[in-house]
Amino acid sequence: MINTKIYKSVYELAEKLMKAADKEDREAFESLYAELKAICTDNENTDKDHPEQWETLADFTEELDDALCVYDKALEKAVAINSKDHMSSIGFSMATLQVELGQKDAAIKNLQAAKLNANKIEDNDLKEEIDKLLATLTAA
Repeated sequence: MINTKIYKSVYELAEKLMKAADKEDREAFESLYAELKAICTDNENTDKDHPEQWETLADFTEELDDALCVYDKALEKAVAINSKDHMSSIGFSMATLQVELGQKDAAIKNLQAAKLNANKIEDNDLKEEIDKLLATLTAA
């Protein structure tokens, strides 16, 4: 279970990051990103560590290869606490980036794992997205 105070600050930072990105306010975006990254690194390997903060950080990491590394870390944290919701959404996000990077096989592998994990979750939209992308990639 994620610490409520941390969840709230991560959520608020995510909202501010989206606004800064929409306004193309580089300075604000970088400052907020640094704040979010600090929360992740400060809490890493403590009882406050949680995949949610790492997944959010990855969502806002602009360099695709760097984002994949952060998603990978988020996935490790999700596996450690057996959070099927996070394992599914992180796997899907990683696959999406891997498609962009032309890493089709890796994307398929992540989607298959995400699909398996999604069996136990209630987010039907995510399940549908996973199925759709997997079908597209395996149809070729």
